[in-house]
Amino acid sequence: MEIRGPLELPARREDIVLTTADDLSLVGELALPEEKAPVATLVTLHPLPTAGGFMDSHIIRKAAARLPALADLAVLRFNTRGTTSARGTSDGAFDGGAAEQFDVAAAMELVRDRALPRPWLVGWSFGTELALKYGREHDVEGIILLSPPLHRATEAEVSAWAESPDVEVVVLVPELDDYLRPPEARERFSAIPHATLIAVEGGKHLWVGESQTRRVLTEIVAAVNPAALPLPTEWSTA
Repeated sequence: MEIRGPLELPARREDIVLTTADDLSLVGELALPEEKAPVATLVTLHPLPTAGGFMDSHIIRKAAARLPALADLAVLRFNTRGTTSARGTSDGAFDGGAAEQFDVAAAMELVRDRALPRPWLVGWSFGTELALKYGREHDVEGIILLSPPLHRATEAEVSAWAESPDVEVVVLVPELDDYLRPPEARERFSAIPHATLIAVEGGKHLWVGESQTRRVLTEIVAAVNPAALPLPTEWSTA
């Protein structure tokens, strides 16, 4: 069958609860390859909850649905404080990206506790702000930024990544983004000499459509486990 839309490929899926330093419970899911140990781990950070972002935002949901099977990746997704999805509602209230630093830390604590390998932060929109602001506090192999608006991350927080040259920084900027387009993004990320900026022709902030989904997932895998490329577009149920 063709791999598209909401199709969920085989994986070991576990409902998890993260506990933050300020004693909140955050609901989420950990998806692992069905029969193998993961080769790397994606810790996903969803778009702005006050604009409808949550752990089921489509790129994050599809990463969890496909990449354990297609690329041997572990995928952790969760609702930040005060955010609701079918999995449930996380404790607390949206804090504009401030107290959410504890949410990122709780996710990374689970990664350490489970000894999950080679963690990468994958942020989308608001999630990129969290990755930029707080990712350097944690032991990550890299960060992948999807549609970064750069509304909350300051110039100083962005340029600080230049001091972490061993941590990969991959930036996917849609050509037709609502907030930050490639020319301005090149300027603003030039403070990080080792950053890789990928301008996506025809891309939009929400990455709508199967072709855009496949492009984003391909770029994620190209950074984290390039041996798994090209990603299959069909799945055999035999």
